[in-house]
Amino acid sequence: MTTRRTYHHGDLRQAVLAAALDVIAADGPGALSLRDLARRAGVSHAAPAHHFKDRTGLLTAIAAQGYELLAEALTGAPDLRERGVRYVRFAAAHPAHFQVMFRPDLHHADDPELLAARERASVELRAGVTALGPGTAAPRDTGIAAWSLAHGFATLLLTHNLDAPLDGRDPGEVFRALTGLLGSAQLADATGE
Repeated sequence: MTTRRTYHHGDLRQAVLAAALDVIAADGPGALSLRDLARRAGVSHAAPAHHFKDRTGLLTAIAAQGYELLAEALTGAPDLRERGVRYVRFAAAHPAHFQVMFRPDLHHADDPELLAARERASVELRAGVTALGPGTAAPRDTGIAAWSLAHGFATLLLTHNLDAPLDGRDPGEVFRALTGLLGSAQLADATGE
């Protein structure tokens, strides 16, 4: 007589999210399948749908979780440069979240949890520009420039385009040094040196 092993999962939502993050980190968001994730979690193929409804719902939950983690990472950073360093380190620590967060084609753009998490992260990002003070020329443009620099560096890092140039160095420290170089160039331009 054979017995069928049944499995009860204590926190299916977190188990599916964790499995999904593993798949995304290894093979990208296109490789996600709720059926495969259910198999990995040891539950029926329909079980993940109770929490996420569909694949887009799962990706929306991942994006929301990512924005929450990003907001936490940025909270308390003393200046704009350090927010950039933390942004790069967040991307390195959470590559699967990072891949999904900035792909609005993958999630429900009107999801309240996603909107709230994205706003919280945006507030933390903008706080770095606000900390520069009222004399900052074009604060919105400064914010776009800073975000572009950090996001571009993080994207290059995650796609392994910086492996050789970094040569094993800490990405956050390299980013900090690069922004220092840019600041020095800007100061030299302003003083005519």
